[in-house]
Amino acid sequence: MKPSANAPKDAVKKNEGRGVQSIELGAKLLSVLAEEAEPLMLKDLARVAGFAPAQAHAYLVSYRKIGLVDQEPDTGRYMLGRFALDIGITRMRTADPMRQASEVVRALSEATALNVALVVWGSFGPTVIQLQESGSQLNMNTRPGTVYSMSGTASGRVFSAFMPEKVVRDAIRKEMREPPDSGRIGTHSFQSKKDLEQIRAAGYATVVDPPVPGIKAISAPVFDHIGQMVLAVTIIGHDALIDEKAESDFIPRLLEATEQLSADLGYSHNLQT
Repeated sequence: MKPSANAPKDAVKKNEGRGVQSIELGAKLLSVLAEEAEPLMLKDLARVAGFAPAQAHAYLVSYRKIGLVDQEPDTGRYMLGRFALDIGITRMRTADPMRQASEVVRALSEATALNVALVVWGSFGPTVIQLQESGSQLNMNTRPGTVYSMSGTASGRVFSAFMPEKVVRDAIRKEMREPPDSGRIGTHSFQSKKDLEQIRAAGYATVVDPPVPGIKAISAPVFDHIGQMVLAVTIIGHDALIDEKAESDFIPRLLEATEQLSADLGYSHNLQT
């Protein structure tokens, strides 16, 4: 996956050639317009991007000529133009979310030395479609096709927190009617609205009583360009190991991976406001 402008320096290929500095500098203006998601006056756009107004204006003149930026005739505010829209549409058409997610899962497993599961919403609820094993010996029964409990697993809890309420409610009712030998991983337990709010605030979920004793999981959501949760990435390992490095290493790496994948799928935090 190509690293973003915010990616760590060590993620950028060392053999990349020298770029055009003025293009990289001017891209800050486009980035601000994309992040703010509303037309901006020149002085505000320049301030947020760290430009002098005159310097920003020179870039904007060129960007207007090629259609990357447009300007409201009545207010003079700047916004992304038609060419920027065309680029975005083409990017969405050619993106392969599952391939990108698969790459993220492999990279995250290598970085953390943990098993990492890619989980999507299937006919029976949260369903594993990929499991990247780290090589550690884990006594677990997760594999592609495994269906998780909505409340008894970290993956299920993160779907419960971020999927539409009616979808979640129907899935839980369906799960509760299943026989004990259904094959679903995890046991149903009550989830309060406060529990789900805490997951949303944290941006990830875990579970107090894991399905397999001694093994812990932490799961985080991935969103698409309209702000809808499309999958979850779940790290899995021995509880002692995860507890030791959860706050310092594992959770930050997991959230970095899912936030980057969401951004690659067109998600913007402005969709939450």
